[in-house]
Amino acid sequence: MKKTFVFVLLTVTGLINAQAFKGKEDIKFDIAANIQNGGSGIRLSSDFGLGENISVGVLGSYLLSVSKDDLGNKPDFGDRIDLKARFNANLGNVFNIDEKVDIYPGLDLGLRNFGAHLGIRYFFTDGFGIMSEIGVPIAKYKPEATGFERLNNQFVFNIGASFNL
Repeated sequence: MKKTFVFVLLTVTGLINAQAFKGKEDIKFDIAANIQNGGSGIRLSSDFGLGENISVGVLGSYLLSVSKDDLGNKPDFGDRIDLKARFNANLGNVFNIDEKVDIYPGLDLGLRNFGAHLGIRYFFTDGFGIMSEIGVPIAKYKPEATGFERLNNQFVFNIGASFNL
């Protein structure tokens, strides 16, 4: 019975046609944990395919857990939130890797900085996958950012789920 179940499972799994980035009019939605120095939170993003390897999108993040400063103060709402417009180069098919994988470097313009990101998505099915992304600021609006101004204005790591819409 176990062998039959495993055989059926492997057969069905082999028939699943998951594709990471389909090109023009493809829509992705990601929900992820946002991890950075001094805080962690939630990140939501959506990307819209404009061409075979190009997408644009929006990103919003909110820090739920934030360290207090030296005086014991907690950041307010404006210090915890970040919104960004983003541009991606979806390169999974360029590198000729598995069609379930998409590697996407890109640029983003947010409330606190102009930055870059590098991400990867892996789709188990046509609608569900996992993602991971790192981001770094290139040009900060306040180069001498101090205290809570450093939140959402530094190296960030994200990991979570991705959905095809």
